[in-house]
Amino acid sequence: MKLSCLQENLSKGLSIVSRAVATRTTLPITNNVMLVTDESRLKLVATNLEMAMSHWIGAKVEQEGSITVPARLLSEFVNSLPAGEKIDMKLVGKTLELKCARYEARISGVDAKDFPPIPKLDEGINTSVEIAALRQGINQVVFAAAADESRPVLTGVDATFEGSLLTLAAADGFRLAVYKLPLSKAVGQRVEVIIPSRTLNELNRLIGEDEEKIEFTVNPNKSLALFKLKKTELVSQLVQGAFPKYSQLIPQSSAAKATVSVAEFLRACKMASIFARDGSGIVRLVMSPGKITVSSKSEELGEDNGELDATVEGTEAKIAFNGKYLTDVLSVLKEQQVTLETTNPSSPGVIRPVGADSYIHVVMPMFVQW
Repeated sequence: MKLSCLQENLSKGLSIVSRAVATRTTLPITNNVMLVTDESRLKLVATNLEMAMSHWIGAKVEQEGSITVPARLLSEFVNSLPAGEKIDMKLVGKTLELKCARYEARISGVDAKDFPPIPKLDEGINTSVEIAALRQGINQVVFAAAADESRPVLTGVDATFEGSLLTLAAADGFRLAVYKLPLSKAVGQRVEVIIPSRTLNELNRLIGEDEEKIEFTVNPNKSLALFKLKKTELVSQLVQGAFPKYSQLIPQSSAAKATVSVAEFLRACKMASIFARDGSGIVRLVMSPGKITVSSKSEELGEDNGELDATVEGTEAKIAFNGKYLTDVLSVLKEQQVTLETTNPSSPGVIRPVGADSYIHVVMPMFVQW
């Protein structure tokens, strides 16, 4: 292998694929990044066996070849080189020689044939989606996935492809987020899979400003998904199991409905959460004509009370939530106003952004003494 490329391109490529490098592993080679020549490009590959990333950068290739080298070592060396300079790389035996300006290094590698094979997805459901819609969908859903591994299906995001619609849903037992977005290419059959939340977070980081669409492929047995961007591919294992039938968790009616400014509601909830830290995070809401009162109290710290202008329909209502769940959802909304629907203090609250039918958020209440 013999090639040359720009320092900034290699540095950026390594920063992208390094997020898939294994941290704790019994297979040492997964601490490496694989370098493979691909016509007039250099392909960088990393995997932790659950997720694999491939990224291509432009290169002047004089001799084809491949090798794997420690990802952290290579990244730290390349990042330290002067920007704007050309890096010359040559493989001698199993040693990768790098030269840039007046600096050079030799890194001992491992044969690329020992690197775990990256699955190829040539069959299955294939579709694409606009980047802006997908980014918003990930932002408004993924935070609601469970961090606790006791129920693996809840650590992922349920993705249902049907016709020209993709529905993303996440739940952790205390809240539920559902976002619907259009597919650029319709699918011929309904497919439901669970994508690990980490995969979607990484995908969100990969999306560049110049990207327009992202291509999805799910293999026939629903065990793997491929996400294809202009210069990067992400292959991920899917979570196996059945996601809860969440539609039945969404209340179909309400006794009270309040419409309020997102920014003001978020500010009041953040302030109340300060005092709620010693009180199980409980934030109390009282909906009455023309206003919502947001309050919290702590036996040791004191109490907080805020009033917000609101359009309230239906009966007066009281309900309490974990303040973090309210601030989490309000922080990701782009709309100016939001509605909060309640039935009674022991029933879930429903949050919907005004003017957008694509998103719904359900939060379980907390039981308090009023």
